[in-house]
Amino acid sequence: MTTGDANADCGGDETEADRVVCVRGRSVGLAVVEVDDAELLHRWRSDPVAAHELGIWPRSLGALRERVERDAEDDSRDDFLVLLPDGTPVGYAALSDQDMVNGSAEVELMTAVEHRGRGYGTDALDALVDLAFGELPLHRLVAETHTSNAPALAALARSGFVREGVSRAACFHRGRRHDLAVHSLLRPEWERLERRRARGSGAARTPDGGLGRLTEGSGA
Repeated sequence: MTTGDANADCGGDETEADRVVCVRGRSVGLAVVEVDDAELLHRWRSDPVAAHELGIWPRSLGALRERVERDAEDDSRDDFLVLLPDGTPVGYAALSDQDMVNGSAEVELMTAVEHRGRGYGTDALDALVDLAFGELPLHRLVAETHTSNAPALAALARSGFVREGVSRAACFHRGRRHDLAVHSLLRPEWERLERRRARGSGAARTPDGGLGRLTEGSGA
């Protein structure tokens, strides 16, 4: 478990519309999820495509609102809304299961169906990774997704994650067992990435002190 002081600091004054942005990527910013975001998250999670890819069951709006409230008090996770510069929400990202003793955490990402294919997912993932390694004493990030989730697999690869293997039949959803692809990114691998770091992440410069180049790709 982490302490309250270890969690990502979002005390900055940059804003996307009326939201305080913790970190700003190339095209999106990350702002802390608030209880009033529950209705939006509920709509995204109710989409059958997103529900299948995440392996989640539908929840009532009330239950999801209670979960958002609980998560806000959970020192082992940080939850963010992914926002465009004009404040339009396009997705959700989180650092969960933060273990400051072993320096590990799990990455979660969901891009709204209507905003996919524009690079927002990859940009949000890069920003989340930069926040994790730039602000927190983490050494290893882990991500899991269905082996059939091609967009997510592509985004992970573009962000530098390495496929470690497959957890066979690890997810039971809609009456079927699904294999999960396990990916990870280590701090030394992140330090070697030749791309510009997200602003506000505490890692805006590459290890040699210079600004890295922007990565290419259409994104997830």
